[in-house]
Amino acid sequence: MSHADSFAVPDAAQIAADIEHAFAEDFGAGDATAELLPADARGHAVLTCREDAVIAGTPWFDACLRRMDPAVQIDWHTRDGQRARAGAVICRVSGHARSLVSAERTALNFLQLLSGTATATAAYVAAVAGTTVRVLDTRKTVPGLRVAQKYAVRCGGGHNQRMGLYDAILVKENHIIAAGSIAAAVQAARRLHPELLLEVEVENLDELAQALEAGVDRIMLDNFSLPLMLEAVRYTAGRVPLEVSGNVDLQTIGEFARTGVDFISVGALTKHVRAVDLSLRLQLA
Repeated sequence: MSHADSFAVPDAAQIAADIEHAFAEDFGAGDATAELLPADARGHAVLTCREDAVIAGTPWFDACLRRMDPAVQIDWHTRDGQRARAGAVICRVSGHARSLVSAERTALNFLQLLSGTATATAAYVAAVAGTTVRVLDTRKTVPGLRVAQKYAVRCGGGHNQRMGLYDAILVKENHIIAAGSIAAAVQAARRLHPELLLEVEVENLDELAQALEAGVDRIMLDNFSLPLMLEAVRYTAGRVPLEVSGNVDLQTIGEFARTGVDFISVGALTKHVRAVDLSLRLQLA
């Protein structure tokens, strides 16, 4: 699992792939409406943030515009990971007018969605301020946009859990049932993928004891009550990092963090996304 303290931008090929898929949805045979503009017209546009937000997704926004007009000029006033206030101008662009209006919707879709993810993440991170807890995302992402959303989580001050099914092992209830026991599941995981981080999800204190005995790298406390979390922290005594999952929202996360657990995973960061309200207004040059 990656818990990067920076929010390094995904590689250009990944961003380009995201954009090509989005453009294919939008363009079809072409932008019929953009043909209303003079073919040689140039334009200037101002991008305004209509609400307080943490910005994320500028590389996707830039790539959308440059895909249509390689010579477009983009001047950012706010960078990814920075907070913009309502009414703030966060970007100015100039270029071929038809290209700007054609790329506008897709560019805004990426920037609004990812800024929404970053803004939600920042709220959860603020709710655990003063503790050592790290707020994690999950695999509950918009299909096809996992890399982008996990980047946005980092922009908001959160940390990435595993990227997918391939880069860490998380043994859950059905895996345990199929293997026969926690010990058997852990033994098989160590044999098959000794290089991967191994986490086991437990539902009670008895399973917690079994996971500790099996020698896992991390334990996920699934839907534990607050008193049970406190007991789990006491019993574990720092031997293995503990992650809380389930029933996490902005009202509960602070209490959960103060129990002494190490990580709290929040599916809502990427699953319950409300796009940030942005406006791009064009004027012909």
